[in-house]
Amino acid sequence: MLYSIQKMSQISGVSGRTLRYYDELGLLKPKEISNVGYRKYSDAEVDKLQQILLYKQMGLKLEEIKTILENPDFDLKQALEKQKKQLLLERNRLQQIIETVEKTLEGMKGKYQMTNEEKFKGLKEESIQKNEEKYGQEIRQKYGEEVVQVSNKKYLNLSEDEFSDMQVTESELLDKLTTYLSQPDINQTLAKEIFKLHKKWLQFSWATYQSDAHKGVAMMYVMDERFTAYYDNRAGVGSAEALNQIIQYYA
Repeated sequence: MLYSIQKMSQISGVSGRTLRYYDELGLLKPKEISNVGYRKYSDAEVDKLQQILLYKQMGLKLEEIKTILENPDFDLKQALEKQKKQLLLERNRLQQIIETVEKTLEGMKGKYQMTNEEKFKGLKEESIQKNEEKYGQEIRQKYGEEVVQVSNKKYLNLSEDEFSDMQVTESELLDKLTTYLSQPDINQTLAKEIFKLHKKWLQFSWATYQSDAHKGVAMMYVMDERFTAYYDNRAGVGSAEALNQIIQYYA
């Protein structure tokens, strides 16, 4: 069965103008074109359009989607499984935020008294979800599923005071990194203070501390641009590299 461009638009919700644009890009060619220039699409093009829309939902650009579709070795099942996992994480993160907001509103109305643990539970779970979305795959490849789960559990079980102390520790770490960049010296007292602060910060979520693992984390800060940006954006350009050098020296 063949579909006109109007029918294809009705089925998919994609405008005829967009379908013509996809044709021009070579992204989605019609099955055939009639003698009078009408585009005709088969079920194969319907399936392909669905893939295109799924990839767009994953945040991919049209050029990237075209490359994927032209690659016979691309694993669609694996890509969809990854997308499903990301969507579930996002759903859980949003649900936790909604529950925290609802309880906060109930508390403001005098209908519910939130415990201190509940006030921070949503924040901690949101932090874990964000980390999972950004770095989950890389961290699991490096340290394994069990280590990640133990770390997440310890983080979720932090008391109010511990959670606050962790945030203060990171803030102090970033401030000292900024100061260090103005006059870097690996042998100065400031460098050792930075190392101790980072070690302390890690131990809020690590079950056990290992110097080799500490060095491994530091290497990720300079090998992965996302980790590099995390520190460079908060403490100044060069912070990730400086932190790595300090940790490699003192760990």
